[in-house]
Amino acid sequence: MTPIRLTQYSHGAGCGCKISPSVLDVMLKSSLVLPEHKELLVGNSTKDDAAVFDIGNGQGVISTTDFFMPIVDDPTDFGKIAACNAISDIYAMGGKPIMAIAILGWPVNILAPEIAQQVLDGARAICAEAGIPLAGGHSIDAPEPIFGLAVTGLINNEQIKRNNTAGVGDLLYLTKPLGIGIMTTAEKQGKLLAEHAHLAPQEMKALNIIGQKFAALETVTAMTDVTGFALLGHLLEMCQGSNVAAIVDFKQIPCIDFVNDYIDQGCIPGGCERNFTSYGEDVGPLTPKQKTLLCDPQTSGGLLVAVQPSGKLAFEALCQENGLNLQPIGELVAATSPTVSLL
Repeated sequence: MTPIRLTQYSHGAGCGCKISPSVLDVMLKSSLVLPEHKELLVGNSTKDDAAVFDIGNGQGVISTTDFFMPIVDDPTDFGKIAACNAISDIYAMGGKPIMAIAILGWPVNILAPEIAQQVLDGARAICAEAGIPLAGGHSIDAPEPIFGLAVTGLINNEQIKRNNTAGVGDLLYLTKPLGIGIMTTAEKQGKLLAEHAHLAPQEMKALNIIGQKFAALETVTAMTDVTGFALLGHLLEMCQGSNVAAIVDFKQIPCIDFVNDYIDQGCIPGGCERNFTSYGEDVGPLTPKQKTLLCDPQTSGGLLVAVQPSGKLAFEALCQENGLNLQPIGELVAATSPTVSLL
């Protein structure tokens, strides 16, 4: 039997399916006068990873959802990656996930229900790894396969890690390598070598659970996860929300092995150009390869973390204790134009 290739049943892949930032801004505008909710500690106004609602006693409930079309061919891996990606939003706020429910769209007349069962089992495995139940969900008959989770978490309100609270002088760290969109595009185009097939999935299936541990570090001033808007897009959100600018040392940015080979073969996600069109005017000069990597949509990407210099050693020590050997990829400076510059 020929193995199923889920990526052939969708027009997009993973977080590369995201609507571009500029188009999304238009969609989210509203002239309605809505009531204020003083208990809503983090809402949509700052483009953060999740919403946080104060439930009293110094604790907040975190709510988020994320779903997309297949980014890999294997159904179980698709479920694992989609689950990791959704749960990551809780970790990016510094929170602890407590429960998830599934969101499933399935072309029931094209793909067998047993394949969807494998997707769900992949998600169950990741939820178990995160220590939470996959407690229910909702499904529809859809023209393309879609899967994701809505996730609920808890947070100490004093430890919420927002994306708009960074400061001048903070150091920038990235916990996963870039290149996921490029490698998965190579797979969809049939160019990915068999010996490289594991490189992107192993990153996408890794939970960002360390974000929950970063919550206890006061010198971690801001945090977000890097997904469909790419490193540049999420860094710009952090800078613009915090009224700072960034200087990035490109050679310090971690990248997946062999990703440059696939860039040379033209494995460039469509989302790269959409991303650059949305925010390229806020970025200094880039080479074509820099543009591709920095605008590459990531699915279940790493955490982008801003750390005060006084907390550098403690932060890096905590990372090493958790199997991460990280070095700063840049620093934040006083607001200027362009907002992001490369060394």
